[in-house]
Parts: sequence; structure tokens; C-alpha cells
Amino acid sequence: MFNLFGRKKPGNPDVKQEDAQTFRVRVRTLRHGDVVEFRFTKAAHIGVDEDGGYIFRKPVVSPQHFDRGELVVRFDARYNVTATQGEGVEFIPVSEWED
Repeated sequence: MFNLFGRKKPGNPDVKQEDAQTFRVRVRTLRHGDVVEFRFTKAAHIGVDEDGGYIFRKPVVSPQHFDRGELVVRFDARYNVTATQGEGVEFIPVSEWED
């Protein structure tokens, strides 16, 4: 997380890294605005991507209205987030979380 001079490297505004193994994201469904949170780990949920990096892909079903979508988080070889994509959802930036 820190570069050579001790400054924190900029991370992705949509993904929170809790510790060395665990990440969290929150999305809002486009249809009804339901908020859904995902917690995922390197060992159990993130797979190898065809480009040499890693990928977390998950279908989204909101508990209140059963809205459907999909989220994708892409990582480089060092597990730095390189991109986030959503279908039927929008990512909620970590700066807007209230916890």
C-alpha cells in the first residue's frame, strides 16, 4: 500500500481492502436503488484472469426487490484493483460508506 517514499498508493475508490486477503464492495441496483455488499477473499473468491491478472465476478440479486445484475473487479498480478464494471448496478464509492 505504500510506495518507496512512504506515501500511500492511490487505490480504487470503489473497492475497500480490509486486510492482505480481504476486499469489500458495495453496489446499488439501478432498478430500485437497493444496496448490496460483497466481501471476498483472494483464496476463496478471486480467480485467475486470462490476461495474467485476477478477477472477481459475481451475480447480484438484491434481497428486497430481487433486482439482478453483475459486478466484476479486475486485479493485476499483485492484487491491485485495475478496473470495476457493473451491469444493472452502480458501485458506491468507499468515501460514501457510513460505517
